[in-house]
Amino acid sequence: MHHGDIDDQGAFFWIDSFLESLAAERRYSPATCLAYGKDLREFFSYVAESGLQGEISPENADVERVDNLAIRGYLGFLHKKNEKSTMARKLSSLRSFYRFLEKRGRVAVNPAQSVVTPKRKKTVAAHLTVDEAFALLDSILDDSLAGARDRAMFECLYSTGIRVSELAGLNMGRVNFSGKTLRVLGKGDKERIVPVGAKALEHIKAYRDRLAVEGPKNPDPEAVFLNKNGGRLTTRSIRRILEKIVRDMGLNRPLSPHGLRHTFATHMLDNGADLRSVQELLGHASISTTGRYTHVSIDRLMAAYDKAHPRGEKS
Repeated sequence: MHHGDIDDQGAFFWIDSFLESLAAERRYSPATCLAYGKDLREFFSYVAESGLQGEISPENADVERVDNLAIRGYLGFLHKKNEKSTMARKLSSLRSFYRFLEKRGRVAVNPAQSVVTPKRKKTVAAHLTVDEAFALLDSILDDSLAGARDRAMFECLYSTGIRVSELAGLNMGRVNFSGKTLRVLGKGDKERIVPVGAKALEHIKAYRDRLAVEGPKNPDPEAVFLNKNGGRLTTRSIRRILEKIVRDMGLNRPLSPHGLRHTFATHMLDNGADLRSVQELLGHASISTTGRYTHVSIDRLMAAYDKAHPRGEKS
């Protein structure tokens, strides 16, 4: 298929050609293609600087003269200042690139194939499966005032993905029952609006109704979630309560309120929500709560939320 001097082309020519195929044939997003390109150019910069191919610039490096030793050396070089997950991704980029070159008949073997993927650090799963999340919530008996409160709190955390500090700081005036949203105050006092599921709202309402009858006299007039003396519940108390619930249900690994936030994000993404919406829901990027675009973004988020959240409303 190749004649002439296409075989003399350097690494960057082949990287560009590979990225074009990712975009055209595999429909990868520009951001993904950019990440692949960066990984591959970095590798060939290493090849050039290491002198493995004599004096050569990265773009003119010879793709064919890369063997698995060169790739192993590169991983060793990365090891000094990279997480294992980053190294695994860079190796995976090289594997895909060389698979492409193999298919094009440009190289005979894939030198990255036999290189072992760096073992990722085994972290305790910080998030729950959908079944575990439902089991956790259903295990909270709401036949007492404290139980009703706990059920409402954790339904709310799983439903919205808000931070534990935002949950503790939540005020009644910021719960919109008809609009199914909460206004929360995030990091740096950034306010954002997040969708909240019908189930969580039902439990908040049940708790508050019960509180009015059975609760302490003179409770905090604003806070949604109160301790037994009627003061605002602290983040530390919320953590402790969750630890006990997790122990009681026999989940054999620890789970923090942040783990529920992580669970929310994972389930949304697994169900097809786009990363941008999830980022906005988590408050990693501020949705401005002013201006004429607000309703557009809130409606779009509500739709993304209802479609993707396991406890959301499936239309």
